Amino acid sequence: MLEFILWGTRMADRQFGFETLALHAGQIPDAATGARALPIYQTTSFVFDSADHAASLFNLQTFGNVYTRLSNPTTAAFEERCAALENGRAAVATASGQAAEMVALLNILEAGDHIVSSSKLYGGTHTMFNVNFKKLGIDATLVDPDDPENFRRAIKPNTKVIFSETLGNPAINMVDLEAVGKIAREAGVPFIVDNTAASPYLCQPLRHGADIVVHSATKFLGGHGTTMGGVVVESGKFNWGNGKFKSMTEPSQGYHGVRFFETFGDFAFTMKARMEVLRVFGPTLAPFNAWQLLQGIETLPVRMERHCANAMAVAQFLEAHPQVAWVNYPGLKSNRYHALVNRYMPKGAGALLSFGIKGGFASGVKFIESLQFISHLANIGDAKSLVIHPASTTHRQLSEEDQVKAGVPPDMVRLSIGLETLDDIVWDIEQALAAAI
Repeated sequence: MLEFILWGTRMADRQFGFETLALHAGQIPDAATGARALPIYQTTSFVFDSADHAASLFNLQTFGNVYTRLSNPTTAAFEERCAALENGRAAVATASGQAAEMVALLNILEAGDHIVSSSKLYGGTHTMFNVNFKKLGIDATLVDPDDPENFRRAIKPNTKVIFSETLGNPAINMVDLEAVGKIAREAGVPFIVDNTAASPYLCQPLRHGADIVVHSATKFLGGHGTTMGGVVVESGKFNWGNGKFKSMTEPSQGYHGVRFFETFGDFAFTMKARMEVLRVFGPTLAPFNAWQLLQGIETLPVRMERHCANAMAVAQFLEAHPQVAWVNYPGLKSNRYHALVNRYMPKGAGALLSFGIKGGFASGVKFIESLQFISHLANIGDAKSLVIHPASTTHRQLSEEDQVKAGVPPDMVRLSIGLETLDDIVWDIEQALAAAI
């Protein structure tokens, strides 16, 4: 339930719609100046009222701002808005989506722990689990997510988290969130979901069994390919006192003995992430970036509707094209994930689609190089349409076997469909297909 003040009128006890939250959550007109737009608090640090006030802030007895690496009013507005859009309890912002995953996971994992994850992951996440975390003594088992029971079968006594993407990138597979969430609850571990490719407008995983959601805000939340950022949102519903998470219940060695779950209850995860991980490792979101991302969030509902409509039309065009070998878009009735997407994403199947061109790799290269305004680059979620060949770029560091497990066949071309005039998008794709023959 959101409560905010708008021009002196308090509006409480109302569940506001998504569009209203995208514009107002976490921010009221500036009390000092009356500014309607959120100010950018471009400062590193904040003045204390007194020595006692400073001590109470550092003791976590009083909420307030100390240093922008920990918190900032502009960044706080971004965090509160993301929490509201995901139907979460609290959030912590980070410098990138990769940083959001790292903060969320290192907040509860240590050497000797184990992750069970979907194998259909963004390439950077795959590397983080199989290379970087392994160096820290944290192991991961990656499973085919199409059968939820694969997650259960991979759980070990030292498993501390189950991880997945809502829509896998670039596999564009849909995970059965409720089924996997149920398995996580039975195991007594949190279910963390990367909701970047869907966005909270199309799917809110916390409503379907997830405990924590992460985003690369660089993508659809920001929406314009200009600004890096990430965010971690917690539901506030996971029981960190179940005996598996001593770092949440025992005195913190990293923050003068505070017991996070006992002290902060339903936002303990966020407070620990802020004070023990963000504070120490420092992947902080800059205030200006937070402000830019908030500008993007204001138009998220409108943009996602156009993304979905354009992507559906492009997928239908490609499915009927004689030069296209296959199309993967879960909005198509022929797609294996169509029923799951209708269940969890009734407003639309998103902006991402992939396909293979007859002629294989060589034809795919010609296609990409023949596009006129659709940009060849490593990003998704831009207002502009984008294209990439994942096997040779985002997933190049994986072996061919791991690429296939990640849902990346060698002939895959991934499109992130933007907001241009639909006829122009189709024209560009059609002329590039003709050139690829």
